[in-house]
Amino acid sequence: MDQTADGEDRQSPLMRNDISATGAFEGSEDIAVARDLARGFLTDVQSVYGLPVSGRVMGMVELVVSELVTNARKYAPGPCLLTLSISGGTVEVTVWDSNPTPPAILAPDPARIGQHGLEIVMAVGQSFAVHREPVGKRITTAIMLADDPGGDITGRQL
Repeated sequence: MDQTADGEDRQSPLMRNDISATGAFEGSEDIAVARDLARGFLTDVQSVYGLPVSGRVMGMVELVVSELVTNARKYAPGPCLLTLSISGGTVEVTVWDSNPTPPAILAPDPARIGQHGLEIVMAVGQSFAVHREPVGKRITTAIMLADDPGGDITGRQL
């Protein structure tokens, strides 16, 4: 926590958890728009707030957004909502849809064709949660911002 010249406490944006973006999507063509929202959000996190975002993290978040929004569009009627937020060094990806039925999480099966989306989301995320809502459900996962074994920080010279 920082203090201003007049002695007031001032929290950084990360401490206040007020870095977020939300979008509503109704059609399958919006899946690309959802990925664009994620890319733009993380670009702003880096350029406006100075937080490092690696190319690897950028790609993982876009993949997770694509998988979760695709599932929402495929299995739930009506729109879905995507919220991206920064919390404790992670980017939280949350997708709400109108179907209250929890998703079927299948065991890994390399012989299965398709239906690997949640398997992927669970593999790259630090957490995974499904919450029933008064209407529908909310799926949330978190991806570490600093997850970069190769040292590839987008937009920064190393």
